[in-house]
Amino acid sequence: MSTAGPYFFKQPLRYMRWAAHEKPAIFYSLIVGSLGPVSMVTVPPVRRYFGDEDRPKIPLTYPIPKGPRQIPEGYDD
Repeated sequence: MSTAGPYFFKQPLRYMRWAAHEKPAIFYSLIVGSLGPVSMVTVPPVRRYFGDEDRPKIPLTYPIPKGPRQIPEGYDD
């Protein structure tokens, strides 16, 4: 009897069952890692469906006041 598991491309479901029993850390880390790109596509529409709005963008510049600049007095060195 061979100690190597089944080949993935011949029997993928049998290989995944074998990997879940024999190498669970690798198997489940691949499952959780594959959920990341899937969640990037599915989560934003689901959030909007339930009414969660996008946050307002953080301003990158400070607003410049209108009118002439008032120079403060009494702070000279």
